[in-house]
Amino acid sequence: MTHHLTAEHLSSELRECIENCSDCHDACMSTLAHCLTLGGEHASPEHVRALLDCAQACDMSRDFMLRGSELHHAACGVCAESCERCAESCERIGPDDEVMRSCAEACRRCAETCRAMAGAALR
Repeated sequence: MTHHLTAEHLSSELRECIENCSDCHDACMSTLAHCLTLGGEHASPEHVRALLDCAQACDMSRDFMLRGSELHHAACGVCAESCERCAESCERIGPDDEVMRSCAEACRRCAETCRAMAGAALR
């Protein structure tokens, strides 16, 4: 039976990954609003989908970790992939845009910790 884990029961790696997922989710949602305001390529279906996929994957991954799900490693694997795709999209579309750069950086941080969390299941 899984249950919600309190902060003192979480490893530092798990806490960092949860925090990165939360930060990345928020960055993607803020960037989405920014991109929809700018329009054009910033609001392309592919880019909007990348932002939404990433935000939702981060939410899912964070929630799986918080409740101690045995599937959190798999969720983190999906999240890492989604974060990489979103970072690439942000970098391609807005290399000179601070909001886009900030989102890409949050995505890269999240991808790194989620990849490590996913890899922990293979050890």
